[in-house]
Amino acid sequence: MSQNTFRKKLKSGNRSKSTRSGKTIFSWMEEKLNVTRILGEGVPVQLVPPVGFVVLLALIYIWSNHRAENMVRKIEKVQQEVEDIRADVTTLEAEYMLSSMQSELAKKVANKGIIELKEPPVKIEVEE
Repeated sequence: MSQNTFRKKLKSGNRSKSTRSGKTIFSWMEEKLNVTRILGEGVPVQLVPPVGFVVLLALIYIWSNHRAENMVRKIEKVQQEVEDIRADVTTLEAEYMLSSMQSELAKKVANKGIIELKEPPVKIEVEE
């Protein structure tokens, strides 16, 4: 039997720039991480899906934790604003209650010549 061969031989000029220099991203990673020492002469293909799934779960966990922390910060900020507004409302209510007292009103209208009654009003009844 004959051997399988390419009909046209690949020219050396058809290679991409990353292979011309001899360094691709993956070869650089393999060189820096020294994967061959841990895994041998290559990455077992059957390990890629479980490792990818674990990495995906880790990313989801990190994203979820980050989002939860941001939500807690927002909740604390809003709670502080609510406390400030509640204090303002309490102050305004106290001022309003004080200013609507009869003695306080009498002081405010005294300079206009209106005096406070010391006797209760008299009811006038008309017969028909």
